[in-house]
Amino acid sequence: MKTPRRRDVLRSVGVSLSLPFMPSAANDIGMGNFDKAQLNAPKRMVCIGNMLGFYPAAFWPENPKQDGKVENHPSLVSRNEYELRPTCKSLELQQQNFTLIQGFDHLLAGGHFAIHAFLSGVRQVDAKAMPTANMTIDQYAAEFVTGQTRYPTLTIGSDSGIHGGCQLAWTRSGTRVPPITGPQQLFQKLFLGTSQSDKIKEAERFELQASILDGVLEQSGRLQKKLDAADRRKLDEYLNSLREVEKRLDLRRSWVDRPKPKASLREPKNQNMVEDLPLLYDLILLALQTDSTRIATLEIGGDFNPKDLGIKGGYHGLSHHGHRPAAIESLLRIDQYQIEQFARFLGKLAATQDDNDNLLRKTCVLFGSGMGNANSHTNTNLPVVLAGGSWKHGKQLIFNPKATGRPPLTNLFVSMLQEFGAEVDQFATSTGTLRGLS
Repeated sequence: MKTPRRRDVLRSVGVSLSLPFMPSAANDIGMGNFDKAQLNAPKRMVCIGNMLGFYPAAFWPENPKQDGKVENHPSLVSRNEYELRPTCKSLELQQQNFTLIQGFDHLLAGGHFAIHAFLSGVRQVDAKAMPTANMTIDQYAAEFVTGQTRYPTLTIGSDSGIHGGCQLAWTRSGTRVPPITGPQQLFQKLFLGTSQSDKIKEAERFELQASILDGVLEQSGRLQKKLDAADRRKLDEYLNSLREVEKRLDLRRSWVDRPKPKASLREPKNQNMVEDLPLLYDLILLALQTDSTRIATLEIGGDFNPKDLGIKGGYHGLSHHGHRPAAIESLLRIDQYQIEQFARFLGKLAATQDDNDNLLRKTCVLFGSGMGNANSHTNTNLPVVLAGGSWKHGKQLIFNPKATGRPPLTNLFVSMLQEFGAEVDQFATSTGTLRGLS
């Protein structure tokens, strides 16, 4: 008689438990080994996704002063000197802290219906064919640190817009992670005390999850008597995995009664996405500083209203500019504003001390979009900025979009996961790590 497949059972448990990282099961579910040094030297990860991309002609540098092929990688050019275009001009002060990556994407198409694959590399319609569905890098990374912080991840974005809400983060079971929708809600989550009634509800939820585990363990125990020696060994391995789930569940439960950190600012009120954006970045910074979480995602676009910048027209409509000069001019103002706030965030991370280094050096920051050119609905040549971490930055990497064997963007995600402290060599559609970073 066959034992249940571990991946199937753990995925079903994970729906209600937000399945944490399990060292004993790591190799079987594609997570590799956990770097125990992470406990003493925590790394962070922040991923920012724009729903409608950026106007390409003003985003990518031109007339480079220097270029060079990367050894053993004929499809890649690395440029150590380049001039930022108008859209990215505000990033000049941080140019040595990031790498601009051009000609790179997930090797898939779908227009607006593929934007949600930015952090996963897998469209929702293709998720069933993947071992981890269309799980995004933030949720994947969180499995390595579940229980070490109050919140494994923070997902921030709109619950409105052309897609009906933020679709930046997806779980192992292939479901959308509902976003925190404004600075007021994020502030309350980070700093306001939990009411006694909410604590009771949380405790009841953990009790239910523990009961589910108990039921699975009991059923597995009865099954063990009917198995031969080989299958009993497989079942023992599976039971050890469930015990790891129990341990991680206990770690998460311990946060219920711990007090939250004190806030260094007053509770904000939600205004609009334009005015809220810098405050959301500030709150993400505070979440990392207080170790409330080590992973955050932010989606921009769903309720970004150009009128709040004094611009006529809708954001989606302007992104389909049809090469009209007035529409392009308005779109550039939107793009520049978003990059300015990102540059401000990088500057604050760099200015924040974290033990013996600044917080930017301890944080891997990804900024970009799943849309390469909204005017033509393309998902190629995605705008990608990689900042922070221990990499040597200050360069531009350019992949030849027509080259045979061009790597997918998920190769960058493998490198990011390794920087985060996870000993992995595979994520979704990846074929390895990203060349040219070191």
